[in-house]
Amino acid sequence: MLTIDAQVHAYERDHPGRPWAGVLHGPPEVTGDDMVAAMDAVGVDGALLVSAFTMYRFDASYALDVHAKHPTRFRLIKPVDPTDPGVADVIADWAATKGTVAIRIMLNRGASEDPADPGLNRVLAAAARHSLPVNLLCWGRLAQAQALAARNPDTRLVIDHLGLQQPFEPPVPAEPFAELPKLLELAAYRNVVVKITGACTLSHQPFPYNDIWDPLGRIFDAFGLNRCMWGTDWTRAVAFLTYAQGVEAFRLTDRLSDSDRAVLMGGTLQRVYDWAGKA
Repeated sequence: MLTIDAQVHAYERDHPGRPWAGVLHGPPEVTGDDMVAAMDAVGVDGALLVSAFTMYRFDASYALDVHAKHPTRFRLIKPVDPTDPGVADVIADWAATKGTVAIRIMLNRGASEDPADPGLNRVLAAAARHSLPVNLLCWGRLAQAQALAARNPDTRLVIDHLGLQQPFEPPVPAEPFAELPKLLELAAYRNVVVKITGACTLSHQPFPYNDIWDPLGRIFDAFGLNRCMWGTDWTRAVAFLTYAQGVEAFRLTDRLSDSDRAVLMGGTLQRVYDWAGKA
C-alpha cells in the first residue's frame, strides 16, 4: 500500500523574492527537501502539498517549484479567490498544470457566508468541469458547506481538518468535538469527503492520543472509510506533536485493521485525487 499524507505545507523563509503575507504557526522554514526528509524518516510515500495561504495567499509558485524537484512525492492544491471575476480561467489554467489535483476555498477567510454567492458557485462549477475536487476550510461554516454540497452535486467537496476548529497552539479546547454532529450531517451527501487531518491536535492525551478514536469512529461509521483520508496537517501541528507521531498514531492503533489503514492512509486519497493520473 502507498501511505499518502492528505495535507502538508512547505515554504521558504520570508525573503524579498517571495515575501510572506502573514506568519504561519510552524518552523521558520520547511522546504520541499525538508518535507521529503520527514516523510522518508517514517516511510510516507507521498503527500498533497497545499500551498500555504497564510504566507502566499493565492500564489502557488513555491509549491510548483517543490513539485518540479520532487514530482513523484507530491501533488498540488492551490487556494483560489471566489471574489475574482476571472477565477474560472484561473481554475482552468491550474487544471492544465502538471501535478495539480485540486483547488481550495478558505471559507473562513472573508469568503461570503451565502451558499448562493455567485463567486463561490462559479468556483464549484468550474472545478466540476475540470474534474477537480474542491477542498473547503470551513471551520464554523459547516452549515454553509452542507448547502454548497446540495447546490453542487456534481462537484467533489473535501472537508478540511474534519470541519472542526483546530488549535494552533496549546491548550486543546475543552470540547474539541462539540460540532461533530454538524459534520456527520454531511455524510448524506455523496459528493462530500472528509480529511482526517490534524486530528491528533484535538487530543487531551499524550501520544498515541487514544481519546480521539471514539469521535473518529463516528465519522468512519457515517461516511465510510472510502470517503475519509488521513493526514497530518504538517506544519500547522508542530506545537503539539512531531511528524512521526502524527503518522504512527494511526499505524499503531488497534482501532484500525490493516485493510482499514490501507484505505484511510492512502487508498481513498488515490481515488479521490486521481493520484496516479496526475503525475
